[in-house]
Amino acid sequence: MEIAYIPSPSRGVYELFGVIPLRGYAFCIIIGVFVAVWLGNRRWIARGGRPGTVADIAVWAVPFGLVGGRLYHVITDYQLYFSEGQDWVDAFKIWEGGLGIWGAIAFGAVGAWIGCRSRGVPLPAWADALAPGIALAQAIGRWGNWFNQELYGRETDLPWALHITSSTDGRVPGYYHPTFLYESLWCIGVAVLVIWADRRFKLGHGRAFALYVAAYCAGRFWIEAMRVDEAHHFLGMRLNEWTSIVVFLLAVLYIVLSARRRPGREEVVEPGASDGDTDDDGAAVKLDKKSEEEDSETKDSEAKKSEGKKSDAGKPEDEKPEAEKETLEKETAEADSGSSESETADSSSSAEAKDEEAGSAKKA
Repeated sequence: MEIAYIPSPSRGVYELFGVIPLRGYAFCIIIGVFVAVWLGNRRWIARGGRPGTVADIAVWAVPFGLVGGRLYHVITDYQLYFSEGQDWVDAFKIWEGGLGIWGAIAFGAVGAWIGCRSRGVPLPAWADALAPGIALAQAIGRWGNWFNQELYGRETDLPWALHITSSTDGRVPGYYHPTFLYESLWCIGVAVLVIWADRRFKLGHGRAFALYVAAYCAGRFWIEAMRVDEAHHFLGMRLNEWTSIVVFLLAVLYIVLSARRRPGREEVVEPGASDGDTDDDGAAVKLDKKSEEEDSETKDSEAKKSEGKKSDAGKPEDEKPEAEKETLEKETAEADSGSSESETADSSSSAEAKDEEAGSAKKA
């Protein structure tokens, strides 16, 4: 009895106006790229970089990543394109699915290195800012496999089983583990882990990116073991399982060695970003800071003036400035001379009054 299951889309391509094909796989990849750049830009600005730098470097990284991802898939699954009865032209049909994350990261790093050199920023710092965004982009991109009815696991009767209805390319309709969903949820958890660890431990010099790589490989190992699609095996395990182990160990080794050699986080991720002009939000923040600094300077000057007046008023006479002493002495001398003159005039007038009194007495 069918209790519940995840239905598959009836088709992965929709026609706009009956002419323009809209492919679900391509849409998931594009949306994932936009999310990665958006989140990476926010984290880059928070680290002290300029707005738009992440997008400028992504212009190099994304095309390289797509080419690298496709090359890895075609090389590791060459029998799908170059064996008898297959059309090698299908190797270029990227919209039909088939991107290897290992090749995408490796080639994307080359493109990012070129972009970072052109902007004069360190590649490890840029990778740290973009790491959780890449994980979210993978989480979104995996839903493209749902549109194509691919990358599912063993058969199951769980209520979240994926119902495969297509019978093309060797598929057998039935109910399978939705490994695309498992990996999507795992990538969301990786993004949350990297963001938390970066805030908690102030990861720098590429360690946040290495943590993303290690955490993704840990999940990819057990998810890969559940898949039933055709793949090359080595010593009883799928090739991507071995790749997950090797890359996981390299990422952990990098974290350990990097923490010893260059502890802490980069203080400057983009030279001149604090002095240069910025647009949009960056400009607004700088103007606010400038006005706050001017207000604080004005308040400080006024406070100093008032303190100076209070200190002068409370100082004893001998501690006052020389100019003020001279002024006070002049005013005192003038006041003394004025008082002596008034006393002389008063004495002379009193003497004249006495003489007049004496003269009038004689006449009498």
